[in-house]
This record gives sequence, structure tokens and C-alpha cells, in this order.
Amino acid sequence: MELLTMQFWTALMSIVIIDLVLAGDNAIVIGLAARNVRKEDQKKVILWGTIGAVIIRVIATLLVVKLLLIPGLRLVGGLVLIWIAYKLLIDEKKHDISAGNQMWAAIRTIIIADAMMGLDNVLAVAGAAHGDFLLVVVGLAISIPIMVWGSTIFMKLTERFPVIITFGSAILAWTASKMLVGEPMIHGLFANPVIKYGFELVVIALVVVFGLRSKKKKEQAAKSRVVGTN
Repeated sequence: MELLTMQFWTALMSIVIIDLVLAGDNAIVIGLAARNVRKEDQKKVILWGTIGAVIIRVIATLLVVKLLLIPGLRLVGGLVLIWIAYKLLIDEKKHDISAGNQMWAAIRTIIIADAMMGLDNVLAVAGAAHGDFLLVVVGLAISIPIMVWGSTIFMKLTERFPVIITFGSAILAWTASKMLVGEPMIHGLFANPVIKYGFELVVIALVVVFGLRSKKKKEQAAKSRVVGTN
């Protein structure tokens, strides 16, 4: 596709809009992961996590045709994302590990989560780009500052309103449930809208309920240790 043509700019605008519309989940997972590292490392986590996720997204977009041939891809991605949504809900700041390990663990979580939940984004971008690699790269490059800004705002909101962490985890669980019902291998099981949406609600409820219960147990155990040392 030639530069400076109406077709190029129309396709580019479509990719940017797709990236921005679907960037909400990315901003949430980045913000949730970055909140658990030292404040001086949070910007590094957001930046490198976003860059790593975008690189994975570019590679996946170029390989999208082959990816579609992998049976169970959405199924595996959905299950992994459910686990990440649960972990991000119960994880708290850890002071017993080195700052470096904590920072890279957060970056790794961001990249893995984005790789798992980015399939729909990849499919949409690949369709809009019509196989043009330059369009994919430019479109994602434009969306990077939006993702960074969005995740920074979300992270600050979680510090002021901790309940947002639960909502963020629920949104990630919903994204995971949509991946599961969209898996071709089991898609027929969710032909009935009641079953489909009921299943999505169950997944969200399980992640939130078990996550909050585990979080409460961890907090009680931590309080018991503090009382025991005094």
C-alpha cells in the first residue's frame, strides 16, 4: 500500500481506532501489575511492559494466519488470563523480594497477559492492515502513548480507590471468558445466548469471589504474623 494515499490513511486510522478501543484491557493489566512495585520503578514497568507487549503484538499480527490454525489457542489464552486476573487481584506489595526481581516479574506478567488477550486485537488489526507491515507498526506506535497514559491513570486510581482493583480484575476475567466462548473447538456449546452470557458471568464471579477470599486470608495471616512478633 503506497504512502500518502487515501487508502493508506484510511487503513491507518482504522488501526489506530481499533487499538484505542481495545486498549482498555491492556491499560488495566499494566496498571494492576505496576502498582505492586516501588514508585521509582513504576514508570519503567509501564514503559517496558508496554514495549514488550507491542513487540509481541506486531509479531503475532504478522503470523496471524498461522496462529489461527493452532487448535485451542483461545482456550489456552483464556485460561491463562483467568489465572492472571486472579493473581493480580490477590497480589500485594512484596517487601521480601528484591526490587529488581519484583520489577521484572511485573513486566513479565504484562507481556504474558497481553499476549494471551491480544488475539482479537491482532485479528482486527491484521484485517484492517491488509497485510501491510508498515501500517501495523505505525498504528501500534501511535497507540503506545495512549496505553502508557491510560495505565498510569488507572494505577493512580487504584491507590486512591482500592476497590477499582477488584473491578479491573473482573474486566480481565470477562475478557478471558469471551476468549473461551469464542474458541472454535467449544463454540457450539455456547450457541444459546443464555448459556453464553451465563458462563461469562460465572467466570467473572468465580475470579472475584475466590480472589477476594484468598486476599482476605492473606491479610489475616499477615496480621497474625505481626501480632505474633510483638
